[in-house]
Amino acid sequence: MLRVYGIKNCDTVKKSLKWLDKNEVDYEFIDVRQQPLQKETVSGWLQKLPAESLLNKRSTSWRNLSDEQKSVEDANAIAELVAEQPTLFKRPLVESGQAVHCGFNEKLWSERYL
Repeated sequence: MLRVYGIKNCDTVKKSLKWLDKNEVDYEFIDVRQQPLQKETVSGWLQKLPAESLLNKRSTSWRNLSDEQKSVEDANAIAELVAEQPTLFKRPLVESGQAVHCGFNEKLWSERYL
C-alpha cells in the first residue's frame, strides 16, 4: 500500500488522490497539517531522495525562509526544517515500499503504481 503525504487543500495532491481513487490504488493519505511530520520521517526520505528533489524551492514557504535557512546543506538540519515547515517539500510525496517519489506525473505514476 502506498503512503501519500501532502496537504488536502493542495491542488496537486487533490489531483493525485483522485487519480489513485479512479485507478483503484490502495493508499493511506497523511495530511501533514493534521499529523505533523517527525524529523526522523524526513531524514528517512533524505536517505532515499536528494534534498534538491525533496525541497519545493518555488513555494511561498521557501521564499519566506531566511538566506541562512536556504543555505543549509546538512541533511539533519534540512530534515528539521521540513519537519517544522511541511509546506517545504514537493507534494505529494509517496512512499512505495523502499522507494520515495515527489510530485504527480500521470505517466510515471501509471508505470510505478498500476
